[in-house]
Amino acid sequence: MARWSILKQVDAFNGLTDEQLEKVALRCQEMLLEQGDIILYESDQSDEVYVVAEGEVEISIRTSDTARSGTAEISIIRLGAGQIFGEMALIDQGLRSATVRCVTTPTRLLVIPHEDFMALCEEDGRLGFIVMRNVAADLCFKLRSHNLAWK
Repeated sequence: MARWSILKQVDAFNGLTDEQLEKVALRCQEMLLEQGDIILYESDQSDEVYVVAEGEVEISIRTSDTARSGTAEISIIRLGAGQIFGEMALIDQGLRSATVRCVTTPTRLLVIPHEDFMALCEEDGRLGFIVMRNVAADLCFKLRSHNLAWK
């Protein structure tokens, strides 16, 4: 499947023209991974965003385990084809908030480096606006959902 057609399935790229999707696709690098491979670790520096093109990944976070006076890792979500993770790297390049590992073989990812994406936004401001608006809307949804779960 062509990279741009995979990107067309991703909510963060909703509203982009086929020409804009092709521009993004040209900036993508591909990663092919196997079950159990760690893609990124919680607290690592972030500088890339990932799109699942094929397969499935699991996102987990460390949490305090007071019964064992240590930490435990809990799975919070699984993502499949057409879903994105690491999108906060497009905004602030802060530390990763979770660990991501492959749960299927093969898992194929499209990787967009922060610098490449920012250069693309400089070239096509409308593209940058649309993607950042979509990412912001998604992050707001996730934050609201998280806050409601704690009420």
